[in-house]
Amino acid sequence: MNLSIMWDAVPKLLAGVPVTLQLVSLALLFGFVLAAVIALMRLSGSRIASSFAATYVFVFRGTPLLVQIFLIYYGLGQFPEVRSSIFWVILREPYWCGILALTLNTAAYSSEMIRGGIQSVPPGQIEAARACGYSRFLVFRRIVAPIAMRQALPAYGNEVILMVKASSLASTITLLEITGIARRIISQTFAVFEVFIVAGAIYLVINFLITRLIRYAEWRLTPYLRRPA
Repeated sequence: MNLSIMWDAVPKLLAGVPVTLQLVSLALLFGFVLAAVIALMRLSGSRIASSFAATYVFVFRGTPLLVQIFLIYYGLGQFPEVRSSIFWVILREPYWCGILALTLNTAAYSSEMIRGGIQSVPPGQIEAARACGYSRFLVFRRIVAPIAMRQALPAYGNEVILMVKASSLASTITLLEITGIARRIISQTFAVFEVFIVAGAIYLVINFLITRLIRYAEWRLTPYLRRPA
């Protein structure tokens, strides 16, 4: 094991951390909004909306993320209609294609978490709130949303960690995030073992920090579960 190569690779790989965090944060932000819409469609009384949402979830959870990235980046550009549309400004850039693929993928998983969290709300609490004169929006904001958030947070925390690791697939479409830079260094040094150990350690640190943040959020959202001092 060449320690000098590992030491030299650290600052180069750290330069890819901002790109990785941008990919993950934007994908999670856009994905959460889309996931909320998909979850509400699944829970709606409309058969068409529910069927569309269920099909969306089935397709994006049932196919590999790598295939989705390739279809968006390499596949859509083959259609003249896409290249002549206003969306080509975004779809021709690997950065936005990566974010789009990650967004669509995480939305499928997150929507099921949100749906499960909403369905876990005891009906008695909703009925009690309605009996007190709460409007439907107020019931959702004060009763359903807080309980659903607490229920879905542990699973969503796992999804955040998975998204950090999944962001490494963006290197396959020329993005220089952590894994993309690691592959470039390996092509120059042929030190596969050393470089990927450093890259893996960086991912490990990022996920460790995310885990601590998720645990803190759970602690803040469940004061009734804390042991009295």
